[in-house]
Amino acid sequence: MNDSARHLPGDASGLRTRWQDALVAARGGGPGPDPLPYADALIARWAEPQRRYHTTAHLTQVLDRVDTLAGHAADPDLVRLAVWFHDAVYRPDRSENEERSAALAERALPEAGVPGAATAEVARLVRLTVTHDPADGDTNGEVLCDADLAILASAPKEYAAYAAQVREEYGFVPDDAFTEGRAGVLRQLLELPRLFRTPHGAAQWEARARQNLTTELELLTH
Repeated sequence: MNDSARHLPGDASGLRTRWQDALVAARGGGPGPDPLPYADALIARWAEPQRRYHTTAHLTQVLDRVDTLAGHAADPDLVRLAVWFHDAVYRPDRSENEERSAALAERALPEAGVPGAATAEVARLVRLTVTHDPADGDTNGEVLCDADLAILASAPKEYAAYAAQVREEYGFVPDDAFTEGRAGVLRQLLELPRLFRTPHGAAQWEARARQNLTTELELLTH
């Protein structure tokens, strides 16, 4: 184990393997440098101290959801790489996290041996997480967005923990301002005609997610 890996969180070993598998597949058999230093650098980002929800646990959960939905994606390994990068840059006090995360992918992936077209697709997917609104037929985008939003359909206790972690990440925001901002996000989500675009997401997650969002909104505003 290299020195940087010694300081990674306890779930790093499995994550390193998952990164290596996705990266090697995205190379298409082409050559490239050792994948693990890239994994370690990304895991270190996901373990930064300002994070409460957007942690390695979230990374693992979204990768798990992609595994569930992989049959719907045109290029599931590129979706997996997009998961790794989608919150790789995360500062809750800034609004350009997705763009900076996509730019990081555009720098790192070619260096790691990923072809240009595959790198461009990963960066596109990362930028899609600004809106979570993939076009019809964008199966890679549908899988990424559904996997990222699947936390909304979790059991009530898990959902409450997620909401509390989001509040902790925005601990620098006063209560009134946070309540107003969070309520706006919840209303925007509830106004979407569909939260989930994959057949599995629509069937298994949509109703429960809407119930959780409605409950959180009621608790915030009453």
